[in-house]
Amino acid sequence: YIGLEFADVYTALGVQVTLIEAMPTLMPGFDSEIRRLAQRVLVDGRKSVDYHTNVFATRVTPTTFGGVEIELTDASTREVKDVIEVDAVMVATGRRPYTEGLGLEDMGVEKLRGGFIPVNDKMQVLDSNGEAFENIYAIGDANGKYMLAHAASAQGISAIENIVGRENTVNHRHVPAACFTHPEISFVGVDEDTARKEAEEGGYADKIGVAKVSFKGNSKALAMKEPDGMAKMIYRKDSGEILGVHIMGLHSADLIHEASNAMAAGQTLYELRMMVHAHPTVAEVLDELFKHAQLEHAVNPEPALAMA
Repeated sequence: YIGLEFADVYTALGVQVTLIEAMPTLMPGFDSEIRRLAQRVLVDGRKSVDYHTNVFATRVTPTTFGGVEIELTDASTREVKDVIEVDAVMVATGRRPYTEGLGLEDMGVEKLRGGFIPVNDKMQVLDSNGEAFENIYAIGDANGKYMLAHAASAQGISAIENIVGRENTVNHRHVPAACFTHPEISFVGVDEDTARKEAEEGGYADKIGVAKVSFKGNSKALAMKEPDGMAKMIYRKDSGEILGVHIMGLHSADLIHEASNAMAAGQTLYELRMMVHAHPTVAEVLDELFKHAQLEHAVNPEPALAMA
């Protein structure tokens, strides 16, 4: 989604932007419903954005007129599909770990695909047999668990806690992420498709609930003339556990922390739906989202009852 963020910046400056995506859809890592809304608002709703999906940019060649010619190859058939000419190219395909020359092979560490360093939940480096080195840790992009700055910071804190003897792990499903477009997009936890798949495999498919609210019902978003957006929550109807929250709308990169911190603290919707939010604020979007949950019990049940 880095490409989408830069597209948002450049289109605001009056530049015509063409997005090239190797996956079948734009924003492949996002919840499908949020993804469709984002494409409608950020791409289809803007005449200055064009896109090609399911293609690779297999050849980039400078032209004699100062532009750039890009050869597009179909990701499925591997056949050249098109050739387009643009003024300039920005590559936003992500990052690679810089793990060469560290002597890992000499220690018996077998790096993962892409060059990432294998670690356990305590951030301890693992050897080729899966055994942890007691005093060697790897955090951040080098281990590939979640390539975000704040995730790396959390991993570093966790590693120090383990080094001094206070056992600690980072639950990466509770680490939020944000896409800084206009409006912003943010999420924490799993999307609906993943939640339903895991529920099916775990035997609790009938316990999955989904709640949705629109920013069009929020008075501050309306007052600021920013009504585009929605918030979506996937949860368990029995235990009230939040499995994932996905938001697109005004200040969503700030709003997501209420959900991520609640998930990290083990709070359930039985407690959260009784919380009070100031009016008028954009935070009321989360208030309405929590209150929209259709739970099986009137009050928080005992854990044994919730999981029955």
